[in-house]
Amino acid sequence: MTTEAIVNPYKNTLMVWKALFLKDALSRFFGSRGAWAWLLIEPVAHILVMSFVYALLKKSSDGGVPIQTWIMVGMVAFFLFRRTAVQVLHGIDCNKAFFAFRQVRPFDAALCKALVEAFSMFWVAIVIAVAFIFSGFDLIPDNVLMIMLALSGLWFLGLGYGLVSSVMMRLVPDSGFILQIILMPLMIISGVVIPITSIPEPYRGYLMINPILHGIEELRIGFWSGYHTANVSLAYLYVWVLIFMVVGMALYRALETRLVTQ
Repeated sequence: MTTEAIVNPYKNTLMVWKALFLKDALSRFFGSRGAWAWLLIEPVAHILVMSFVYALLKKSSDGGVPIQTWIMVGMVAFFLFRRTAVQVLHGIDCNKAFFAFRQVRPFDAALCKALVEAFSMFWVAIVIAVAFIFSGFDLIPDNVLMIMLALSGLWFLGLGYGLVSSVMMRLVPDSGFILQIILMPLMIISGVVIPITSIPEPYRGYLMINPILHGIEELRIGFWSGYHTANVSLAYLYVWVLIFMVVGMALYRALETRLVTQ
């Protein structure tokens, strides 16, 4: 390492992030046979199955939006959160060998895992969106800023959840199974495949506690300003983002040595 890199901590950090990002990207896309294809096949399969189910139920729209695009937007947004959370959750285990270098810290590994997931989901979303547009669906956004804020909020929420979960998994080893199980029903209770407006009170109020639901519904409003849904809030989503990020980063800083050596 050059003297300049040692003197300049910011440049050193960027070099570490670049190296970890490239390593994680190669592993994510080419770690196994067909790994890159599965990144696209999984969300597409979910979209096709749910679209088929709603076709059998003869439901063609929700909130004034065609059901196929309604499902697609929600599914891509949810996969952005879930994949980010899962990758960050295992970020430390996948990069333990690099902690032998004092420049590499646990948070660097977690952040780069999340960045790789954002990069991969960006291209997955582009491919799916282009396919839908060529199929005749309207995906011209009404509010690009709201879309960016909603997607960023869901990504940061996944990062924060992953940070907290990875620390908890090391403090209480058996909690790893519980934390991953929690992610499984989230697709059902986050408005991804079941419209929140179809849930009667008081159960709808309970589901509105879920910040992922707010992010997904705000994303749909960003695409279709006339979309009818419950009273959701980006501010509420970002309050949860702040909580998870502050707690997660504090835990990483306080338990850094334990995370590296355990």
